[in-house]
Amino acid sequence: MAQWLHMSQLIPCLPDDTVNNLYPPPAFPIEVRHFLADWIESQRWDDFVLEKVEMESQARALLEQTISMLQTMAQQNSNVVDRMKLMAISRNMTRFQQQPLQFGVMVRDILRKERVLLSTPPPPMSNPQQYQQYPNRESSFLNLQDVDHLVLKVLQLQEVRKQKHQLQEDLNWERQNFEGLRCPTQPNGLDPSSSEIQKRKNQIQDMEFNVKVLFTKSFELLKECVDCLDQCQTRLISRLKTWRWEQHKATIGHPFDDNLNPLQTWCEQLVGVNGKLRQELMLIGEPVPELQERLGKLLQVLIQSSLVVEKQPPQVIKTQSKFSTTVRYLLGEKVAPGKPVMLKAQIINEIQARNLAVVPADNVGELINNSAILEHNTATKSTCATFRNMSIKKIKRADRKGSESVTEEKFALLFSAEITITGCDTPYRIQMISLPVVVIVHGSQDNNALATIIWDCAFSEPDRMPFVVPERVPWRMMYSTLNSKFTSEVQTQHGLDHYNQHFLAQKIFDKPDFAEDYSNMMVSWAQFNKEVLPGRPFTFWQWFEGVMELTKKHLKTYWSEGLIFGFIGKQHLHLILKDRPNGTFLLRFSDSEIGGITIAYVSASENGGQKIQNIQPFSKRDLEIRSLGDRIRDISHITHLYPEFPKDEVFKKFYSGNAVCGLKGACVSLVIKATVPAECFRHHFPQPFSPQESITPDNPCPTDMDFNPTTPVVYSEHISPGNNIDMELESILQTLEP
Repeated sequence: MAQWLHMSQLIPCLPDDTVNNLYPPPAFPIEVRHFLADWIESQRWDDFVLEKVEMESQARALLEQTISMLQTMAQQNSNVVDRMKLMAISRNMTRFQQQPLQFGVMVRDILRKERVLLSTPPPPMSNPQQYQQYPNRESSFLNLQDVDHLVLKVLQLQEVRKQKHQLQEDLNWERQNFEGLRCPTQPNGLDPSSSEIQKRKNQIQDMEFNVKVLFTKSFELLKECVDCLDQCQTRLISRLKTWRWEQHKATIGHPFDDNLNPLQTWCEQLVGVNGKLRQELMLIGEPVPELQERLGKLLQVLIQSSLVVEKQPPQVIKTQSKFSTTVRYLLGEKVAPGKPVMLKAQIINEIQARNLAVVPADNVGELINNSAILEHNTATKSTCATFRNMSIKKIKRADRKGSESVTEEKFALLFSAEITITGCDTPYRIQMISLPVVVIVHGSQDNNALATIIWDCAFSEPDRMPFVVPERVPWRMMYSTLNSKFTSEVQTQHGLDHYNQHFLAQKIFDKPDFAEDYSNMMVSWAQFNKEVLPGRPFTFWQWFEGVMELTKKHLKTYWSEGLIFGFIGKQHLHLILKDRPNGTFLLRFSDSEIGGITIAYVSASENGGQKIQNIQPFSKRDLEIRSLGDRIRDISHITHLYPEFPKDEVFKKFYSGNAVCGLKGACVSLVIKATVPAECFRHHFPQPFSPQESITPDNPCPTDMDFNPTTPVVYSEHISPGNNIDMELESILQTLEP
């Protein structure tokens, strides 16, 4: 129970609405939380009551110990953000020093609630994603014990067959001897007694009965083995489908274990068991057409299901561009020697993908380098065909319906071959299709094509008809997809929080209401990437993808350490910056431009009040010229990262030097400095703040550059989109040369 308590539970209870001044919410290392929780749990908080004035000194001692521990942990913590959070909490907790009993009672109540929660059984979990059911990895997982059980049954069957065979030989011998006893003249001249004959006769009858028993047992065991093989193979194929499903979901950032070796082992075991059972069926002595047919179908399904696209082709393919893909055959070691297998690839459309039983006759695209040989690698024990330099030369598109774009049309690669397995006389046709791909002819189509793939990967259902997807999905599913894709693309553990989620919902639904719950509202494909956002020339996905790319390439560390607020609406921006000291700032993604980050901060207004100012967003080009950390250092108007972290402590490690070497090896001092003149702010709001007011962009600011060959080069930058810098560094250095 002690490990369950989190210090953030204390924050909402702090006086003066302190919780509103803490963002992001405290999230300390697990060892810090556990240490504090264990210490708090060890004290006698249940004794504290407001009426017991005599307990005040004890409560004050515990409060001082808590504050001291927080300060010590802050000093020992190497993470500057965690250190600042711990110090902020310790300062806020000093407000209890006038009423230490209130602190003791508060912690007492928290612990009591915790005990109630821990003693209450959790409610049954519901599946919020009503529109897709993920395959259960555990239920479909081929348990190795099942295969072991099957192998043991086959061994038992072989043992019974051997016993039956031995008993049959003994019976044949006894029958021969019995026939000799019944002859009128014996070789020794003695006549056998009737009792001896009867004894031999009874013995033969017993042996005949035992042979029949063993035959029945052998037949029943054979049937049980076939049933068990069927069950194991069903689980295996289900697991193969789950593997492909997880590979599909990996496109949007879901975890995926691509190791196929266990599945290959199980495939090989099952095909081996099938061969042994077909052999036992031949040795049973009587034809059993039903079992023979079942084993034949099971073998065919297993052989055809063992072809896997191990490395998928790019899901957005540009014509005339090279790409690669790898197809693996899990029964590679069972392929008949001396018969090389040539795998061929062709591109198929959605209609052809729905009719894979029929070999596509209509060629919808021309593939270059579309054949490869299955080759066995003895080191990895894998058999693969690798298409290294494949290319789509041309593509034939279907007739589009209504406003459907070419970037919404989905194709797939079909891989096929004929293969002969050792022990099988008849060759088998095997085939497998890739994940859906979108074919483009120009790089400008890439973003919209990726949107089609994201929607398909996120919202398609298992075992769907290719390539059907719902037209609308609940917002909670959309947000989960955005969060997963963002964290995987940026490669960070710091995901989008509920503030970001709410603003993204407001953005896609064009809803200004800050308090509304959007979880169950339906998002359409058109809202995602077909219709432009109100007042903007771009779609929701184009805007979100631009932010994701900017963060991935220039802001990863800032984001991962929680220094960027991210997606935030204007109303929320007003609420959290309300009454903050001048110079308090936060970093937010621009909602008016693709791939921009801006600084919103509080400053003094002309009438002595306060106003919020938004600096023109920094783009990818801006951050390539000068990093975000250096730009923050340059702007003297901003002093503390929200809520109250000194910027030089938080961003110090992001500051860089200014020495740059010239073209001929000489080093000059180059300073590109960001300054913020008054006319370069987006908009400001004098007191009082109003959530209904909007932030609108002003015109871009002019750019001034002065160069003096005798002094360090200083670039005074008015913050503007793209910086409008026409003279590159190389040109600057050339200007400085004598």
